[in-house]
Amino acid sequence: MSPATNDPAAAPRRRVRCPACAAETAYDPGNPWRPFCSRRCRELDFGAWASERYRVAAPDPEPGDGDPAAPTASRGA
Repeated sequence: MSPATNDPAAAPRRRVRCPACAAETAYDPGNPWRPFCSRRCRELDFGAWASERYRVAAPDPEPGDGDPAAPTASRGA
């Protein structure tokens, strides 16, 4: 008889690159840090996120764009 094709243990393990160090690592339930290769890489990435090193560039808001700190033009009588 041939082996069962639905057996997850017989399926090839998916391999991905760690986002922090680019090491190849398993992306499956056996890797508790996925998609990272280790706890260290996961915590380094979290530290970068928490310290706001990951940012998306955005243009400065125009005065009056709903920014409460922006000065408003006063109306003269």
